Amino acid sequence: MIQIQNLCKRFGNFCAVNNLSLHIKKGEVFALLGLNGAGKSTTIGILCGLIEKTSGTVLIDNKNLDTQLEAIKKSVNLSPQETAIAPNLTVFENLELIATLYGQKSQEKIFDTIKQFSLQEKTNVLAKKLSGGQKRRLSVAMAIITNPKILILDEPTLGLDIKARKKLWEIIKTLAQTTTIILTTHYLEEAEALANRIGVMANGKLVGVGTRTELIARTKTQNFEDAFLKLTEESDE
Repeated sequence: MIQIQNLCKRFGNFCAVNNLSLHIKKGEVFALLGLNGAGKSTTIGILCGLIEKTSGTVLIDNKNLDTQLEAIKKSVNLSPQETAIAPNLTVFENLELIATLYGQKSQEKIFDTIKQFSLQEKTNVLAKKLSGGQKRRLSVAMAIITNPKILILDEPTLGLDIKARKKLWEIIKTLAQTTTIILTTHYLEEAEALANRIGVMANGKLVGVGTRTELIARTKTQNFEDAFLKLTEESDE
């Protein structure tokens, strides 16, 4: 589904992504982890076409990022770290706006999405009056209403309480049945709970890829937190 080969991104003399190669399978939930400044946001920005790469090859859904960006944008959608909602529009109007921009005007689809994200009671409520968890669910709903083949979730539960986080986890698990998902998060337990495989970045490099169990075994540690810390510490040596 996504094939990345020798991807690099430089900002002047700073190398934000350094020779990254990665294959993400169709139908997979892939968690991309790393400390602040590791290169995660730059990498997903490149995959979304928001940041121009310096070098390397990226194929998404068998399309080349260099020559078929507009076609790729029809397959990929992003739920950003900061909720991308219009505060003075209702839940319904936010979803209607995105659906219309993508040429999808089915009200039935909008109501189905509202139900999928358990926002029925908030259908006609202004987005600015929603709770933090409801805003986050609406933001993800706005990304999924376009039926993307690949959904990128950038810190989807950042700032949410445990109840709201668990609710969103259940939604992500359901989405994963039909959608390839790339997840960035600072919550290690979130990656453990949701991801089929995990990639760890440090200093712009991909320093480890595998299942939770494989990364623990590779680092000879007792738990995933220790494995993550060892991988990121080794990159600094």
